[in-house]
Amino acid sequence: MRGSFVYMGIVMNITDPIGSMKGVGPKTAALFAKLNIYTVEDLIRFYPRTYLSYGEPVYVREAEVGERVAIRASIQSYVDIKKIRNLRLVTCMAKDASGSVKLLWYNCPFLKQVFHIGQTFIFVGDLSIRNHQFVMEHPEYYTEQQYATLIASMQPVYPLTEGLSNKVVTKLIKAAMEQIDQLEDKVPECVIERYQLMALKDAVTGTHFPTNAEQLLECRNRLVFDEFFWFLVQMHYMREHTMKAENQNRITDWSAVDDYIAKLPFTLTKGQQDALQDIRSDMSGTTVMNRLVQGDVGSGKTAVAMMAILACVKNGYQAAFMAPTEVLAMQHYESVQKDLGEFGVRVALLCGSTRLAEKRKIYEALAAGEIDVIVGTHALIQDKVMYHNLALVITDEQHRFGVRQREKLSRKGQEPHVLIMSATPIPRTLAIIMYGDLDISIMKDMPATRKPIKNCVVGPKYRPTAYKFMLEQIEKGHQIYIICPMVEASENMSAENVIEYQENIREYFPDKVRIAYLHGKMTPDEKNMIMSTFAEGKIDILVSTTVIEVGINNPNATVIMIENAEKFGLAQLHQLRGRVGRGADQSYCIMLCGTERKEALDRLSILNASNDGFYIANEDLKLRGPGDFFGVRQSGDMLFHLGDIYNNADMLKTANDAIAYLEQTHYPFEQLAMPEEMTHVQL
Repeated sequence: MRGSFVYMGIVMNITDPIGSMKGVGPKTAALFAKLNIYTVEDLIRFYPRTYLSYGEPVYVREAEVGERVAIRASIQSYVDIKKIRNLRLVTCMAKDASGSVKLLWYNCPFLKQVFHIGQTFIFVGDLSIRNHQFVMEHPEYYTEQQYATLIASMQPVYPLTEGLSNKVVTKLIKAAMEQIDQLEDKVPECVIERYQLMALKDAVTGTHFPTNAEQLLECRNRLVFDEFFWFLVQMHYMREHTMKAENQNRITDWSAVDDYIAKLPFTLTKGQQDALQDIRSDMSGTTVMNRLVQGDVGSGKTAVAMMAILACVKNGYQAAFMAPTEVLAMQHYESVQKDLGEFGVRVALLCGSTRLAEKRKIYEALAAGEIDVIVGTHALIQDKVMYHNLALVITDEQHRFGVRQREKLSRKGQEPHVLIMSATPIPRTLAIIMYGDLDISIMKDMPATRKPIKNCVVGPKYRPTAYKFMLEQIEKGHQIYIICPMVEASENMSAENVIEYQENIREYFPDKVRIAYLHGKMTPDEKNMIMSTFAEGKIDILVSTTVIEVGINNPNATVIMIENAEKFGLAQLHQLRGRVGRGADQSYCIMLCGTERKEALDRLSILNASNDGFYIANEDLKLRGPGDFFGVRQSGDMLFHLGDIYNNADMLKTANDAIAYLEQTHYPFEQLAMPEEMTHVQL
């Protein structure tokens, strides 16, 4: 039977639901649905987030701190179990000929029956030093015989959801790979030949189960190329449309903006003036504006957006302002009210949490033209939302919104102008590719009143000093961020985690210090509640993952400490650092490095020496090598599943060259059938 395969005696197709696979019942299928896996092909396209390697065991005192190592050690103490709220902390001591190491697990009480004094195991994990003691957090453990089968192998590690184990996912993927021949390669043959691309089936297989790092690099490059290629195909379609779109909403009267500028308590920077001039020219011109305003946090992008909104409203039109989180939407709503209220601008807030009765009133008022500016989240693009005369769409941190979402909002009006604001510092060479359908305004200079953030890069020994400094800032009435790379304890990765971390630091601070944690696995309502409480000044220390990279504007926060800073890309560290320094007080960024490797410290020193996001982004681009596959990235915040514009800048340029080649040869783009799995890529 063509286009099918036999699995456990059952004839299956690549498009069959995952529930048709043996061992996948309704509950397991529901868990896979949380990972957006619904079919057998979805499972095949579900790639590892990292790989585990297994080297020869080393002595404790010879192991490199901050690195993943294997240690052969004997259990020397009874297993101790300590309960901390909803966590069970499991610890025991082990030793080899060179010294002792403390082993630590979370919520694994069964280990009490596994480890007994005198037994020898091989423990694998990241080695750290805490309170002058070697510590291995949540290590894997193997007998000599078990470990012998893993030496020199690369084991895939998949992004999971609670209830699904890596072992189960790996087993099912191996079974699903039986139908790899059904996978259709939709990249044009002429592109595959011109750029000597690996066969798609081989690339998928090698990405799941590589034999070595060199093969993995080649396989991933093909898949990353595909992501970039299909993204740029979408850009081609959008560019073809936007370049021809006639301006049906000309904004010609800018007198209200002139009044607004005259009343400002500060002088616009050159970057703000230039961006505003670009916007004025676009909105009063013959074609629709599609512009990206790119500038560091604090460069004054929001003020420029306010002027565009004011001009739009005073010329008789409506504007929509979409933000990626409810907290940020609320802050923008308050800013519009405060800044434009005196000009008679009528503004409303529409989010997912808005009460149904209130939503209905807003829908009616919007359609009747009784609201000038609507601020909100994805709720703005729901089918029920109708506009009277929408002429301007503004999106903040727009790479969080997909191509289709942005297109849907644009279609709410008669070819409205589109203004996109981003604080993500992307090197111009890559920005021109990534935002090929947009004109770009870059705001590099900062307002004169903004104080540069003071930075320092330190090792773990500095923690107590850092905590003391934080307490001094809290006593002055300020607030603190502490960033950890992971959400919770994992069997596959060891790093500071928010749940245990916020418990551990309580001993360093008085009881009156209010500490809370935040991570991406919380529900939207939980996240909004925590971020709002922090913004209101009711939390002193917020321990968080990178979920706060976008979404909180708190001028009262003056210190951010980033644990395991070496695990982040420089551009992301700069984004995180931008959470502080938003008020009049001096702010500080403490980057705590978990390793003493010179290359890691040298890399972080770039951030230590500069607050210029564009300089840092370019340096990040230079420093990352072709083998740097994995940084610490929050699920949902990625532009692509596999591709990263810094790590894979070479493939992005190759994909861009391929699009240019197809355009030059007049390839019929309308014949390109984009794979469904590629529609997730975001602008």
